Amino acid sequence: MSVSPEKSKLSWFWPLSAIAVPLVALVTKTKRLGALPKDGAYVLAPNHMSEFDPLIVAVSVWRMGRAPRFMAKASLFKIPVVGWILRVTQMIPVQRESTSTGARQTLDAAENLAATGRGVIVYPEGTLTRDPDLWPMRGKTGAVRLALEAGVPLIPAAHWGAEKIMPRYGKFSLWPLRKKSIFIVGEPIDLSAFEGREREPRALAEATTLLMNEIAALVAQLRNEKAPAERWDPSKHNQKETGNYES
Repeated sequence: MSVSPEKSKLSWFWPLSAIAVPLVALVTKTKRLGALPKDGAYVLAPNHMSEFDPLIVAVSVWRMGRAPRFMAKASLFKIPVVGWILRVTQMIPVQRESTSTGARQTLDAAENLAATGRGVIVYPEGTLTRDPDLWPMRGKTGAVRLALEAGVPLIPAAHWGAEKIMPRYGKFSLWPLRKKSIFIVGEPIDLSAFEGREREPRALAEATTLLMNEIAALVAQLRNEKAPAERWDPSKHNQKETGNYES
């Protein structure tokens, strides 16, 4: 595999990938479908249904030639070692508690994306899905707004198989080794109807629904099942928006 211009400049990603990639490969054999842009900025929006799936997404993105930068909870940056890794790899902290702070961070991240041509991974659900059958649930508008603000492609993605390694809020299962998983990158979403409307809540909500439907369609392809017609809404089921809703 040829090295992309972005990856050739990543001093910290290389030693970290030398550790992470073999370890993840020991746990899961991931089949990868689709492709990411060879260069230039983008927002990648995958589903989220296991605490383990960020590793599958990160290694898959790295194998596809791009640096796996996430928008991550700000609280993670305070954890020893973890916080250091997040900082040296230039992950983007997100404050969940403050809407104004979150909006400012979205704008800052958009400006940085446009200026540097880097990709970023954003979980549009914001947390593990609450759908009882692990389908993508209702999304939040951050991924769409980031793509619109930066003027970069918004790319849906999906994975399946992580639930066998670590069930949602469950225990990690190492054996048997090399459990199969699959990761797919879809086609960029056409956001032309929403350009210039990134400050309009209704436009952001419509675009986010479009995004979540595309992600659900990719998950349905991987599962060889039909996705629900509507996305699960935690507020209609008295479920917490963040954290372990089962506790």
